[in-house]
Amino acid sequence: MKVLMILLLIIPIGFTSAQKIGELAPERPPEIFPNNTWGVDIMFGEGGFGLGTFFRRSLATDLTGFIDFSISETKDDREVQYIDYFGNTFTPDKVNRAFQLPINLGLQYRLFSESLTENLRPYLTFGVGPNIIITTPYDKEFFNAFGYAQTKYAVGGYIGFGANMGTSKSNLVGLNVRYYYTYVFGEGIENLTNNFRKNFGQFALTLTVGIMY
Repeated sequence: MKVLMILLLIIPIGFTSAQKIGELAPERPPEIFPNNTWGVDIMFGEGGFGLGTFFRRSLATDLTGFIDFSISETKDDREVQYIDYFGNTFTPDKVNRAFQLPINLGLQYRLFSESLTENLRPYLTFGVGPNIIITTPYDKEFFNAFGYAQTKYAVGGYIGFGANMGTSKSNLVGLNVRYYYTYVFGEGIENLTNNFRKNFGQFALTLTVGIMY
């Protein structure tokens, strides 16, 4: 009887101790970042270098709305640049340089927020909006050619994938890849002789730097 009573006392104590040992530590609450972000985009695209600016505002835990504006050069896929004996570059049959200035409204959706740390915050993004394209004659000096600029109107947008990095709640650093699509009204733009582009796409790698508040 004494042995039975001892066992009855030991078993509950041991079971209670096992439960305490096996208990999981409570999950850390998610980091709360400021609602607003403003910054700049440094773009490296198939058409060349570009610059942009943006404003983002948090709409929900994983959803952000934004507006952005950028300027970048766009080229025909068939353009081939050569370097002459004196180091000068030229593109045969090129008629116009072309620069696009899109304004996009869009959404950014954060991925895997429950399973990844705050140091890496991947997301999907898309935007749509109007686009202004400025063409300048290729046979004139780069800056002087803007005196002969013509304006075309277009619509377009982009989809992309990227990630914001770090846990700072004041500075934003991110990297993303975007695919831009543009449809030009009218006859299109003539980069190469007698080749008019009305719709085209291009990829861009974008470095994002901003401030959160």
